[in-house]
Amino acid sequence: MGAPVVTPIHDPLIAPASAVQVAVGGGGIQPVGPLHDRPGAVSEIWLDELALGLSDQGWMALDVRARLGSDLLAALQQEVEILDRTDAMKKAGIGRGNDLVRDRSVRRDRIAWLQGITVPQAALFGFFDAIRQGLNQRLFLGLKRFETHYATYHPGDFYKKHLDSFRGRASRVVSLVLYLNEDWQEADGGALQVFSGDIEYQACGTVLPEAGRMALFMSEEIPHEVLPANRTRYSLACWFRQDEVPLPL
Repeated sequence: MGAPVVTPIHDPLIAPASAVQVAVGGGGIQPVGPLHDRPGAVSEIWLDELALGLSDQGWMALDVRARLGSDLLAALQQEVEILDRTDAMKKAGIGRGNDLVRDRSVRRDRIAWLQGITVPQAALFGFFDAIRQGLNQRLFLGLKRFETHYATYHPGDFYKKHLDSFRGRASRVVSLVLYLNEDWQEADGGALQVFSGDIEYQACGTVLPEAGRMALFMSEEIPHEVLPANRTRYSLACWFRQDEVPLPL
């Protein structure tokens, strides 16, 4: 299959690693190796499991620390921490273009969109593209590209129950969230609460945002929310899309 068109559509865009280092006085981003040097990072059997989970339940949570490696997860965490400390992240909103609303009663996270231009991001993008191709081969979803951003929730921040895409829009089809928080405890809050697609108000799962945990779900079908965080919480969200170009802002 052809290479994905990965086109971030919001500012701010993360700078190359050298520029990020300057922003915090020269601290280096940890080096990471390519995922193809890690046997089994994305296997056919694992892709089968993802497809089965989405088709049977509409969502699933799993541990990908061994697949991505602790060095890559640490490098991604370091990037988002730098962006957060240097105020390079913007308040997140709801909607697009003229419909974009920054409603603090609905969500309070801050985000920064990725371009894949740092070494950790490039490795992660390879992982995401393997998932995109694998889901297309198994579920015939017609996923053409993906978009992804870092998110920071400071203490007290939350995101009320929502869907990632309106039905029939053929835009965001599959959602993925990767967590980047070491030693996260239940008392730290910030859990992802997942609701049944059949019974909207019935919670069917809770995912603690521990480093290396990943949630995957159908964007139009699975309502979810982020409960209030009690400590700073880092994550990375990715959406696999059927459209070829971003909607105009």
